[in-house]
Amino acid sequence: MARNELRPVIKLRSTAGTGYTYVTRKNRRNDPDRMQLRKYDPVAGRHVTFREER
Repeated sequence: MARNELRPVIKLRSTAGTGYTYVTRKNRRNDPDRMQLRKYDPVAGRHVTFREER
């Protein structure tokens, strides 16, 4: 199986509307749906929810 099939690179975009993004990888077998993580947004200056964009 190819490397990019199972663990694709995804972008996590801030829901605060600042446009800040994190880049990470995810396992499609464990997380088939869109990923949501609560991370720090330095533009907003607080922790907000980041959602996977495609």
